[in-house]
Amino acid sequence: MTPSPQHPITPQSRRPRVVLLASPATYRSGAFLQAAARLDLDIIQATDTPRELADRWGMPLALDFTRPDDAIAALASFSTEHPIDAILALDDSATVLAAQAAAVLGLPHNDPEAALAARDKWVMREALRRGGVPVPEYRRYPLATEPARIAGEIDFPVVVKPLRLSGSRGVIRANDAAELIQAWQRARRIVLREGESLDRGELLVERYLPGVEVALEGLLTAGALQTLALFDKPDPLEGPFFEETIYVTPSRLAEATQGAISARVAEAALALGLREGPVHAELRVNEHGVWLIEMAGRSIGGLCSTVLEFGSGISLEEIIMRHAVRMPLPSTERSGGAAGVMMIPIPKGGMLREVPGVDEAMTVPGVEGIEITAPLNQPLIPLPEGASYLGFIFARARTPEAAERSLREAHTRLAFRIEPAITLMAVG
Repeated sequence: MTPSPQHPITPQSRRPRVVLLASPATYRSGAFLQAAARLDLDIIQATDTPRELADRWGMPLALDFTRPDDAIAALASFSTEHPIDAILALDDSATVLAAQAAAVLGLPHNDPEAALAARDKWVMREALRRGGVPVPEYRRYPLATEPARIAGEIDFPVVVKPLRLSGSRGVIRANDAAELIQAWQRARRIVLREGESLDRGELLVERYLPGVEVALEGLLTAGALQTLALFDKPDPLEGPFFEETIYVTPSRLAEATQGAISARVAEAALALGLREGPVHAELRVNEHGVWLIEMAGRSIGGLCSTVLEFGSGISLEEIIMRHAVRMPLPSTERSGGAAGVMMIPIPKGGMLREVPGVDEAMTVPGVEGIEITAPLNQPLIPLPEGASYLGFIFARARTPEAAERSLREAHTRLAFRIEPAITLMAVG
């Protein structure tokens, strides 16, 4: 499908209207709402919510993402009285729906098939391979497969991956046949709990790629990639699980390597068919070159974008919103020196009771903020089953090395009182 031409803003008597699609658990709404207020945009939040709850809570536009045809019809009906200028997905759950709805409404969009390729790891690997982008050896297996049969079909070490979970959930490394059986069984339990069916569900098994990992934040306009930020990930991600911790920008890699990373992302976007809007890519660099691990058709997750500023203090979300409604873009040169964020890992499962040390951690030079996002007196679930972090630490400094040191020092000053979770059994 050929992307629609730029959709002009209709009469200036009204503000440009943007629909934000997100799951109820997203961290991202606040930053986009702040950006919209600065730009004087009319924002409609459309949350993945069953119709009956939406009516009860008086929500202006609630959509059931699991019923895309009904959701698109609702958006089209809404737009007849309230013209829509852009639809943005804030997390993975809504990227395909956003593309489908934008296509129906004639708005700038990615082809829905491209959005699916950026959502489903098997579809992504197939599209990259067809497009000539290097990929590790990979295979897809039904959930009902006996894992002992898989051993030997791909050289170890391998990584077992759910096709559509994000944030490294269910992603497990296996170094031999025994570990593969354990990884397979654990990943299978995770996707079954997420509603996948044993007779129809599948898992991906691919060759593990060693190397340095980075993350690229970019913006696509008619297929052309603009790199906004490149993050180093200084903590090695070697498994068995792949919990991300520290992101630091600007990257300390050689300029030639950074150029090769941007070129690989542009090449991968072309192979997937992505042409419009934000992209977030995860890559590994080793002696064999640059490898795309994942690419999402949305901006960076969590609260990580907090550390990004462009031009004269412009946020990433403002850049994305301006692009979506075709407002002029300000300078996209990063400002403010080096910056970093730590996604605070969950040290163990249990009930979070207290997080002492926040005030002390805030005294570390360079630390600009600490957000404990995990609610107290609620259970913590670490990876690979868990879907969130304990919180975030933000730092700025003159150099990437100094920003990284600040994050690590602040983390050492935090304590986490986590008590064993008590399961109450019904008797009788």
